[in-house]
Amino acid sequence: MKHIILLAGIIVAVTQVQAQTAANLAELSKEAKTVIQPFASNLQATLKKGMQESGPEGAILVCNTDAPELAEQASENGWTVGRTSLKTRNSDNRPDQWELETLLEFEQRKAAGEDPMSIAKAQIIEGEFRFMKAIPTAEACTACHGTSISEPVQAKLSTLYPEDQATGFSAGDLRGAFTLRKVLE
Repeated sequence: MKHIILLAGIIVAVTQVQAQTAANLAELSKEAKTVIQPFASNLQATLKKGMQESGPEGAILVCNTDAPELAEQASENGWTVGRTSLKTRNSDNRPDQWELETLLEFEQRKAAGEDPMSIAKAQIIEGEFRFMKAIPTAEACTACHGTSISEPVQAKLSTLYPEDQATGFSAGDLRGAFTLRKVLE
C-alpha cells in the first residue's frame, strides 16, 4: 500500500510540474511574440524604405547594415533576437541544431497545409526558452530572394554576401524564421 501511495504522489508531482511547464511555455511564447512584432515591423519598414529610395539594391544594403542593428536593439530584457533560415544569406545567421530541426519541422507543417503565418514553436531546453516563428516569403521579397534576380541585384549580393544561399524562393515559401532565446532564472 505504501508503494501505491508513493507512486500516486510521484504522479501528482509530475503532473504539477508538467502543468507549470505548459503555463510557462504559454506565458513566454506570448512574451516572445510581443518582442517579435516590433522587430518585424521595424525590419519591414526599413527594407521598404530602402526599396523605395534605391530599389532592390538599396534594400540589400539596408538589410546588410540595419537588420543586425535592429535585431540587437530588439534584444533586451534577457531576450536574444535574430533570424535564421535553411538557406542563409548572412553566414552569421546559420541555424544551430535546434533551429535546423525546427526549420525542417516548419517545412513539413507548411507542406501538410498549415498557414505559414501561424507556424511557430516554443521549447525549454536546458534552462533556456527557445522560440521560433516562421517568415513566409512575400512577393516583394522575390526581387532579392527569388528565382529571377536582376544582374545589378546579383552583383550587389555577390559583393555583400559572397556565401549567399538565400535565392530560389517563390511567394509563399518559408523564407526562414525569427529566432528568440531567453535564459530562465
